[in-house]
Parts: sequence; structure tokens; C-alpha cells
Amino acid sequence: EEQLVESGGDLVQPGGSLRLSCAASGFPFSGYGMRWVRQAPGKGLEWVSIISSSGGNRAYADSVKGRFTISRNNAKNTLYLELNNLKTEDTAKYYCERLTPVLRGQGTQVTVSS
Repeated sequence: EEQLVESGGDLVQPGGSLRLSCAASGFPFSGYGMRWVRQAPGKGLEWVSIISSSGGNRAYADSVKGRFTISRNNAKNTLYLELNNLKTEDTAKYYCERLTPVLRGQGTQVTVSS
């Protein structure tokens, strides 16, 4: 069964940091581009960051550029998202997605609040 399982979400104060992980199984992880998306309460899905299958190409939404870092370890079938200098507006459920065909995990909650 193809599966993505996110972890690492937490309650953190503004300015804090988190590292999200996404464990992939059931498909050849190293052959797919991957991305992180998020959904804030009452809002639609927002694209956050994308990484190529090899990890050599990455891109970020303007709202997170300079604060978030996407990476992957193909030997461990795992995708990561490093979140730094968190802001209250980063509060959302974060999902990892495989590209084409799309597969999405169940998400992990990040709450930024003092």
C-alpha cells in the first residue's frame, strides 16, 4: 500500500522552530518529486515548498522563503521540512504530497502561539 505519514507538528511560540518529517512507503520514493502543502483553519490548501526527485531543485512560496527548508533522504524514504522563525500565520495542518499521481498523507498540526 502506498502511504505517506507525517510527524513533528507541535505547539510552538512565535520565533520558534520545528522539523517535520514524512515517511514514504509502498512506492519508489526516489523516483518522485515531492512537496509540502498546508491548510489553515477555514482556508484552502496552500502550496509551501517543492523538491525534485534527486533533491537538486527546490522552490518555496514567497510566504515561507528564507524561513523554511525542504530536504529529502532517499535512502531513508523520508521528506523533511525545517521551519524556522515561525509566525502565527504559519499555524496550519501540514501535508506532504507525492507528485503525479498525487498521494497525500494525513497531515501534522503546527500551531504557533504565545
